[in-house]
Amino acid sequence: MRAISGLWRWRHNPLRRGTDLAEAWVALLALLLILVVAPVLGSLVGTVAQDVLQRSVREQAHSRHLVTATVVRKLDRSPLEADPETSSGRDVRSRVFADWTAPDGTRRHGAAMAELKSPHRGDHFTIWTDPHGRMVARPLDSATATTHAVLAGLGTALLVVGLVEGCRRLIVWRMVRRRYARWDQAWDRAGPDWGRTGTGC
Repeated sequence: MRAISGLWRWRHNPLRRGTDLAEAWVALLALLLILVVAPVLGSLVGTVAQDVLQRSVREQAHSRHLVTATVVRKLDRSPLEADPETSSGRDVRSRVFADWTAPDGTRRHGAAMAELKSPHRGDHFTIWTDPHGRMVARPLDSATATTHAVLAGLGTALLVVGLVEGCRRLIVWRMVRRRYARWDQAWDRAGPDWGRTGTGC
């Protein structure tokens, strides 16, 4: 709004300098870029990110399997670990040695984190594996993917706003510097006795 009011104010003002009008046009252009280009680019980036992430969600849902593992023994260290997507932060996860059957039918065993407070031999818990039974992270869910896509779009829009505003400030700074340089040249041309011109001294 300041850009529009600035253009209107300088339109018929006899004190208007060329740089004043140029500054107002630069501000108006920056405003239009912020209001039009930033949302469009943010929307495009968010849409592309959503497509890529939803494709990843489908691939992970197809390639990752939830299998039941059986505790063989509890391992020495039992660190507190919270899965930020499923736990409240107070759930205790125990480190155990377990056996499980892979989706392809092979028997597997190894160390795993069990969501059991006090695991005993024979206790069951679930883990995510690939088709060959290797443990993998929980698959990405659709809601999380959408959240990441929205954040990518918002981040892009904010980045564009920052770039436009930074460019506007740089352009105005250079215009002001050029204006001051012209003033210095005008003072130099006036000479040291500019105040006494025409006084007969």
